[in-house]
Amino acid sequence: MQVSVENVGKLERKLVVRLPADAYESTVRSRIADAGRNVRLKGFRPGKVPTTVIEQRFGAQIRGEAMSELVRTSFQQAVSEQKLRPAASPAISTSGEPVDGQIEYIATFEVLPELGKLDVASLNISKAVASVADTDVDTMIETLRQQRRAWTPAERAVQAGDMALFEFSAQGEGFTHERERVGTIVGSGAMGADLENALVGHAVGDEFDVDVAFPADFRNPALAGKTASVSVKLVRVQEAKLPEVDSAFIASFGIGEGDLEKFRTDVRANLERELSGVLAMRLKNEVVEKLIAAHPDIELPQGMVESEARALHGQAQAQAQQQGAPFAVDVSAYSEVARRRVCAGVLIGELARQNDIRPDSRRVAELLATIASTYEEPAQVIELYQRDPQLMGGLQNRVMEDQVAEWVATHAQTTEQTMTFNEAMRQQ
Repeated sequence: MQVSVENVGKLERKLVVRLPADAYESTVRSRIADAGRNVRLKGFRPGKVPTTVIEQRFGAQIRGEAMSELVRTSFQQAVSEQKLRPAASPAISTSGEPVDGQIEYIATFEVLPELGKLDVASLNISKAVASVADTDVDTMIETLRQQRRAWTPAERAVQAGDMALFEFSAQGEGFTHERERVGTIVGSGAMGADLENALVGHAVGDEFDVDVAFPADFRNPALAGKTASVSVKLVRVQEAKLPEVDSAFIASFGIGEGDLEKFRTDVRANLERELSGVLAMRLKNEVVEKLIAAHPDIELPQGMVESEARALHGQAQAQAQQQGAPFAVDVSAYSEVARRRVCAGVLIGELARQNDIRPDSRRVAELLATIASTYEEPAQVIELYQRDPQLMGGLQNRVMEDQVAEWVATHAQTTEQTMTFNEAMRQQ
């Protein structure tokens, strides 16, 4: 195999590889022979299909597969010998035809930047620390009660926390909103504070008018951000009945014999699992921000940035379509976010390479178990991941990123920031 490398840009490389044509033809003949032994064709006994028939029926496919395999294996060998680190799959150009006893192909690709030894000792890292308190367990149990609440008719005026069904119409400057029937939990803000507060003190059958300033994010775009005179008719009022934390309530969560202490232990374990994930994410975000800030002039493979921008654009477009919202954002709007993501990936990957940080198989298994536990059939989810190299690769990358963040925190100038559970869980 003959290999030559040409720099066609800061990170672009052109690799010219020449291979003996005999190697290719030998591979083709071997594959044709294998097909002759295994293929089933009408009119021929198994294993007795003539080579000429195989060549006629499957020759193009076999030659294409043989060429793909030859390029793949030789490219891997070539970049290893030349000590190149491709940032993505190469673009391959070849006629596939032997010339002077050789087959030549050209691989064009970008390589990862050479960053030198990354020193994190001067980075100032803030590491959030938090723990689950008894009050956090109490709050979660109260949340679980709220989720299991039952609604019963209330023969009284509306109070905060009630579920109210009402009809309303609205009229403002230059617009009229026809009467519609809606429901809301008073105080939730789902229908805006002005309208929900106006319901308090009214009973079923009451009709009244009120001036309402609808919030900018109101559920109906035609009313969002507008002020209107609203006519309301209260149709139904229901109050919440919370279940007691008794043996039946506890058993509904799969806790045998309704044991309160076991229930609290399980709730605490779930909260600690969630907290652990959030703290790891906070640390990773902090490390990434400081790494990017410390390397403002890093040269990045443009193909990776463009690919990431297209992926972000596609995700946003799909989400807009699911919500029935218009979407007219150009992919270029995601270029800066994409660049930061690629930069973070390159720096984290380089730290892992330089310091021989590899995904801990135990942590990968724990993460998989945590993900699977959120589904009704955890065993099936685990099996799905284990059969899909792409899914498992994603898990391994997540674990490796966490490990790199932890490594940076132990080698940088790190200070701990103590938080409550709620503070830590609050969206950054």
